Amino acid sequence: MTLPIIHVFLSHGLESGPDSTKIQAMKSISGKYPGVVAEAVDHRSSKDPTTRLKQMQAAMERAGADPQRTVLAGSSMGGWVCAQTSAMTPVLGCFLLAPALALIRYPQSRPQISATFSQIIHGWEDDAVPVMPVLELAQQQRISVLILNDGHRLENSVARITQEFERFLKACLENRNTP
Repeated sequence: MTLPIIHVFLSHGLESGPDSTKIQAMKSISGKYPGVVAEAVDHRSSKDPTTRLKQMQAAMERAGADPQRTVLAGSSMGGWVCAQTSAMTPVLGCFLLAPALALIRYPQSRPQISATFSQIIHGWEDDAVPVMPVLELAQQQRISVLILNDGHRLENSVARITQEFERFLKACLENRNTP
């Protein structure tokens, strides 16, 4: 029996790229599982959140990804891209690292994250995206949150992030046959 394909789309932050440490670590985890196709979307051509949102939607369309078998994972602005994508098209999973949520300079800064599985990982010492508004949004939407003793880049927590992402992806894979 062939398992349905799960697409994983990874969205990097404002100042990084598709080859960044966290994005590549999550892509590597995705590659361990049969039937999982992972793509690190390259957003470096624009710093505009709306343009990056369109790039994510185009990547999903090009891949022929079924939203109910799609996992979105993003960091910072990439987290906002994933959250907003899920608000527009409900997905299987939404895994967000220090997501740029609840920031007034972003359009739709408080998207209604719509995913079967959602998780946010944030740093207590985040100087770019304040932790408290993200916690409030997570509380309102009943999203699981892990707060780490780290900054915005979560650079001291890559091992923990990969562990959490693997656990998250396994939960999504167990649900792959559900409509």
